[in-house]
Amino acid sequence: MANTRQSTKRAKQATKRQGRNTLVKSATRSALKTALEAITQKDLGKAKTAYLQAVKALSKAASKGAIPKGRAARKISRLTLLAKKALPETVKPAKASK
Repeated sequence: MANTRQSTKRAKQATKRQGRNTLVKSATRSALKTALEAITQKDLGKAKTAYLQAVKALSKAASKGAIPKGRAARKISRLTLLAKKALPETVKPAKASK
């Protein structure tokens, strides 16, 4: 149990942050699972929207600090490779930078 006002506040903040992170991680995992299923079923329309939603969810989770940025980048990269291999039309080609 917290003994000071500061530790009480910190405990409340930690609980609040934990709840928010749990929701974000759960939504991210669901989006990723949906994208993987759509890609493996080779349904182009469904796969494209699911892929974009998964990438958005991962990027947002990383920017909010719910998951590490490197983990999000790795998952996006692997999902992109899988999508390109299964359905090349799903992923737009990256622009060549000079």
